[in-house]
Amino acid sequence: MEIAGSRFLVAGATGFLGNLIARALTDAGGTVAAAGRDPEALERISADLGAVPVPLDYSEAGSAERAVALAVEGLGGLDGIVIATGAVAFGAAGEIDPAVERELMLINATGPMALISAGLDHLSPGGSVIALTAVVATFPTAGMAAYSASKAALAAYLSALRRERRKDLATVLEVSPGHMETGFAEHALAGSPPKLPEGADPGLLVDTVIDAISNDRREVRYDMRANELIVK
Repeated sequence: MEIAGSRFLVAGATGFLGNLIARALTDAGGTVAAAGRDPEALERISADLGAVPVPLDYSEAGSAERAVALAVEGLGGLDGIVIATGAVAFGAAGEIDPAVERELMLINATGPMALISAGLDHLSPGGSVIALTAVVATFPTAGMAAYSASKAALAAYLSALRRERRKDLATVLEVSPGHMETGFAEHALAGSPPKLPEGADPGLLVDTVIDAISNDRREVRYDMRANELIVK
């Protein structure tokens, strides 16, 4: 799809990667509705980008539907939905509190699914859905069972959605990165991260995502063997 002139709802725009993606879409000529939970950060980022501020909290009933309605009203329509929300927890199966597991599923899977579902009928013909999962969706990792499951759930949803909406949407793009230097692991819902290697450059991922959106690709995936991003 052509990014210039297109209208995007970016969920997680107050986070590290979401902010970078929202900024890159704006720099490419798109207009953005920035969605997030932190009111102060949301106002600051929206003012900086000239974006429409959209409160979004997956834990609140009806929040996804309200977010879509505000985005459509503020932008005058909707051409793309970007999911850049996420949370992580560290711990083997049986070690993490069930309440934390439920929160992981809400933030990483059922919340994004609700937002996408609320927005599908508002997307213009040839619109796009873009969502960040993680390499653990394909390669579940010991010590991160619940996190791996939550990301795999969203990945499965995207795969099915791509088939269901193949005639309506330009692409359903799954972005599945490896470890990056974003500070994400430092804000875990539970547990402590293991010793991690130096993370990849988030800027490279964002540039790759913007190019993938422009060319209607369906996957940006970290290849563990090649230690590089693969685009399909």
